Amino acid sequence: MTPIKLGRLSHHASTCALVCLTLASCSEGPLDPHGPVGKAERLILLDATAIMLAVGVPVILLTFCFAWWFRSGNARARYRPEWEYSGRIEMIVWSIPALVILFLGGIAWIGAHDLDPPAPLKSSAPPLEVQVVSVDWRWIFIYPEQAIASIDRLTVPVGVPIHFHLTSTSVMNSFFIPQLGSQIYTMPGMTTQLSLLADRPGTYSGLSSQFSGDGFSDMRFDVLALPSTEFQSWVDSTRGAGGVLDRPTFEQLARPSSEHAVRTFAEVTTGLFDSIVAGHVGMTHAAAQE
Repeated sequence: MTPIKLGRLSHHASTCALVCLTLASCSEGPLDPHGPVGKAERLILLDATAIMLAVGVPVILLTFCFAWWFRSGNARARYRPEWEYSGRIEMIVWSIPALVILFLGGIAWIGAHDLDPPAPLKSSAPPLEVQVVSVDWRWIFIYPEQAIASIDRLTVPVGVPIHFHLTSTSVMNSFFIPQLGSQIYTMPGMTTQLSLLADRPGTYSGLSSQFSGDGFSDMRFDVLALPSTEFQSWVDSTRGAGGVLDRPTFEQLARPSSEHAVRTFAEVTTGLFDSIVAGHVGMTHAAAQE
């Protein structure tokens, strides 16, 4: 087989691999949402892409058309070196970008209000409250109503809005579940809020999308969406498994570590999350100085 044919085969193979990887990533990312927030964000993304393609594609096609029309062999093409202004062309050149900005701005404005992170989601079920703490380098989830907690695994009921309160004990971090939507930051000394909902049972990937040190790349967690009855069974089994998340335990967990073992706690000290936000427990020395 000649080198040219080998090169072509290699090129086709790499192209196919790239396409396969792209399609595979779509099955677990923002383009495959499993909740109302993720679906709304995907719609905004597709609408914005269509609006930009409505400009980009004609420009690319016209570039080739101009190159073909003004080729050296076309005697009908007129060369006008003294031409410098056309009101009609100026109107087209400025009106199209203005319309694009207007449409994109309208989509962003409406989406920013409809998908405001702390805004409650429409549902007949009351929201489940979850308190999230990012430490170096793992995630701690506290369920205040159930008085339980877990590390590096978020378990939620399907079809129930999840209302998050988020904070950090160290540097700023970023909480993101691509298939459910809406990345949001966690910061020491303050809380942010986020509302999400999973509309199908399954296991979804969560991650930190903000660089926060050596263990950042492994700062991932699983989101386990269960039917309501199975979620209650998980709550009961967690309560029966033992373990207490109190101040001394949390101080140990807040120390920088690359350990990512999933753990649960049957009890949580009352007011622990508020103490973390206030900086009375868990805040690292570097964060306290900032």
